[in-house]
Amino acid sequence: MTQQSSAITAEQALAAAKKLSRRQQKVGRVVSNKADKTIVVVVESLKKHRIYKRTFKQTARFYAHDENNSCSVGDLVRIEESRPLSKLKRWRLVEIVKYGSGIVPVEQVVAEVDPNLREESAESAE
Repeated sequence: MTQQSSAITAEQALAAAKKLSRRQQKVGRVVSNKADKTIVVVVESLKKHRIYKRTFKQTARFYAHDENNSCSVGDLVRIEESRPLSKLKRWRLVEIVKYGSGIVPVEQVVAEVDPNLREESAESAE
């Protein structure tokens, strides 16, 4: 009997937590994590044109607070509305839904290995 009552209270607690939080949540992909404790998340949605009835993709960028700098580019994340944290940040990271592949752009790898190599290639191109 004790196990049933604890299970009911856990379910009730979960329902109460969902009921209390009226904040909007969105799922999107991280496109930038260059700033400290800040990520830029792109959320894509499909809309239908009101006259032509054609479906098109609409993207919106959100600046979100990432307290532990745990996100990397390409991660699929869930963000939630919050109070204004800075000029642009009005969202915070809730969870990382799926980790990205960890693919890093070639320019960034070259710059880490040898910063002079990138300067030389730019000079030779001129």
